Amino acid sequence: MISQASRKKNCFVLAITTITGGVYWMKHGAERDADAIVQVKVPPNLSLAAKSGKQLFEKNCSVCHGMSAGGSSNGPPLIHRLYEPNHHSDVSFVRAANNGVRTHHWPFGNMPPVKDVTQENVKLIITYVRALQRANGIY
Repeated sequence: MISQASRKKNCFVLAITTITGGVYWMKHGAERDADAIVQVKVPPNLSLAAKSGKQLFEKNCSVCHGMSAGGSSNGPPLIHRLYEPNHHSDVSFVRAANNGVRTHHWPFGNMPPVKDVTQENVKLIITYVRALQRANGIY
């Protein structure tokens, strides 16, 4: 039989472990974007190119695709199997940025072309999105 003191100690240890795990998950786990369609794990060790792409993504793409490409009420998540490299190649992302996209997978409406984003910037954004995809099990 477990004593009352042992039971209290076990409950205390369980509570501390749960809180610690939750704090770790919030810091290192999925991005906490309340509007996101999917929660995205952002890898802590992005390459220099991916870090640059992250800044460009946040400036040019996040209003629709969410802060870490988890989607929003304005646009689909890019961290989704529909956007894996074998289904939507890097060229698809370049064309989408340059020409826009007619709606076909999601009910968000057409995507307009992204103005004022250079080809080099689009490549950096793709590097960031692909890093996020890999970190979330999308190859």
